[in-house]
Amino acid sequence: MTAADTHPVRDPELPGRLLAAERDVLIPLLRGRPEHDFEVRTCCPGWTVRHVLAHCAAALSRVVESRYEEDVFSPEANDRDIAERSGRSLAEIVDELERGMTDAGPVIAKAGGALDGVGLGEWVHAGDVRDAWGEPGAYAGAQVGSALDLLAWITRDRGRPALHADLDDLDEPLLLGAPSGDRPPARYIGDAATLVRLHAGRPLTGTRYELAGAAEAELDLFG
Repeated sequence: MTAADTHPVRDPELPGRLLAAERDVLIPLLRGRPEHDFEVRTCCPGWTVRHVLAHCAAALSRVVESRYEEDVFSPEANDRDIAERSGRSLAEIVDELERGMTDAGPVIAKAGGALDGVGLGEWVHAGDVRDAWGEPGAYAGAQVGSALDLLAWITRDRGRPALHADLDDLDEPLLLGAPSGDRPPARYIGDAATLVRLHAGRPLTGTRYELAGAAEAELDLFG
């Protein structure tokens, strides 16, 4: 799914593979950090690392248990999920997160695409943690290829503007979004991590890239 002249098709197992691969590197990182590191602020407004992890653990538990209130995944629901975990230890939150990253894949696969964004969002939040801690590989790393494949599918499925991305760190160009006769594909030149930042609405301070034919706000999936 990296050729610019091909359109992505859904791989139902991809979100689960991405979650499991990220679990294997993220959980050991979390278990090896001192408790005060979890109070570091992240790029998510008002959220510390602990808050991000509590949100991720709650979201995946909801997927696994099929618990969806009317306002599920809204900012208000997210804040309630975090508040419900305020009395839990960090170890309990990390344990819940590990279980979710292990068990959510098959549920997402069977949902027909409706929950694919959860898999991508969890991977992005792992990048938020790395970014807050100054760790390498924020929004990149070993799983970026799988994350980009998932991003390509989601942007097409949601009918987002077509974008032709020439990535510094990949050999082949990537086509995101849904081509239409109304406008030519936008063009991006830069690295993969910055492309993820653009689509996830993350800060772009210190990045270098070229974007033509689309506004940054049009690319934001989660805004």
